[in-house]
Amino acid sequence: MILDLLENAERYAGAHPAFAAAFAFLRRADLATLPVGRIELDGDRLFALVQRPEGRGHAGARLEAHRKYADIQFVLAGHEEYGWRARADAPAVAEPYVDGKDLEFFAGAPAVWLPAPAGSFAVFFPEDLHAPLAGAGALHKVVIKVRV
Repeated sequence: MILDLLENAERYAGAHPAFAAAFAFLRRADLATLPVGRIELDGDRLFALVQRPEGRGHAGARLEAHRKYADIQFVLAGHEEYGWRARADAPAVAEPYVDGKDLEFFAGAPAVWLPAPAGSFAVFFPEDLHAPLAGAGALHKVVIKVRV
């Protein structure tokens, strides 16, 4: 798991061959004006999801994980908060893995909560359980899905 500001993203570009392209997309001048939905960057290997959700708070955020993709979650506006827990310390599965969605949910709580203000990004690898949308209020964010 990585949590940092977009201005420091180059430090992490070597962590995966597609990270440089992902961070370049997040630096687009028109990023804030893109419509909600999926934007293809490199087919199923790299794509962006523009979102405008409401935060759910700690009680409403669900602990999830992916097996095929890493998430780069960038906060454009609002105040996001993420829960995190290592997969090695995973609680019981609450909803089994669905291959088509690359998603499974876990019971229990994150080990830590991490604030993520506007301008910050978090990277969650398959070994990271995470609970997004744990902040409050309106959010504007972009989630980049990177095939690992």
